[in-house]
Amino acid sequence: MQFEYFAPSTLEETLLLLTTCGEEGQVLAGGTDLVLNMRERTLTPQYVINIGRLIDLNYIRYAEDEGIQIGTLTPIRDIERSPLLRARCSLISQAAGTLADPTIRNVATIGGNLCNAAPSADMAPPLIALAATVKLVSSAGERVVPLDEFFTGPGMTVRRADELLTEIEVPVQPEHSTGVYLKHSARGTADLAVVGVAVVLSREPGNGVCRDAKIVLGAVAPTPVRARKAERMLKRKKYDSELVERVARTASDESSPIDDVRGSAAYRREMVEFLVIEAIKQITEDFAISETIRQVTRE
Repeated sequence: MQFEYFAPSTLEETLLLLTTCGEEGQVLAGGTDLVLNMRERTLTPQYVINIGRLIDLNYIRYAEDEGIQIGTLTPIRDIERSPLLRARCSLISQAAGTLADPTIRNVATIGGNLCNAAPSADMAPPLIALAATVKLVSSAGERVVPLDEFFTGPGMTVRRADELLTEIEVPVQPEHSTGVYLKHSARGTADLAVVGVAVVLSREPGNGVCRDAKIVLGAVAPTPVRARKAERMLKRKKYDSELVERVARTASDESSPIDDVRGSAAYRREMVEFLVIEAIKQITEDFAISETIRQVTRE
């Protein structure tokens, strides 16, 4: 395969190359997806733009009024092990730990995982559940896109050819809020998700009423999908087993999986139901532990 290779050292040079190369160019970050696709000839770009030298795009930051910012070149392994993320938003680091194996996580980047737009991408459902946005920059300016509007189909996003995803932004989460990402795959976390489920719940302190709910499903539709009907069923309600089972069935009905070599559509729907129940169970247990700790602290 013949292609022209570039390794720009500045963001400005990168954006100029993206404008010049247009649809025939591909951005190389960690390369865990692009290199494989090029070897299998599912992608045959005329130009490859390696952004690995843009070290300013590798960071994890937090500001009280803005929340979390993660640079596009931040390795998944750094996200998994980040003390800041574990303290401020453990769901992000927990989800990062489910992606492939440590060898891949050392190389794969957060921006690459999102821009590859695989329906099974592990980082997309939890970030959508956290109301994340992405910053897209071009020579003409920049725009911010909610992550739940970023994906348009398998391997497709709203990013234009002249744009670079530079940052993922996660807003400050409400008090008394927590989340979990659960993944089912054939051979553990090293394999692609057959089903992925991210759930983020917030509750009113003291009375156990659900204040808000986000349920995002991965690998069961062309893009990550919000189970909005299931979310609405939880709001302003107290958790009980009957409600949670109905919510899980509704979330399963909102999925639209296909049959493939990793699982049938029917099996995936069953797994959505099971994982939603398990996720809500884990979160309510976390809430109970947190409430106990607060009571002990007051005493």
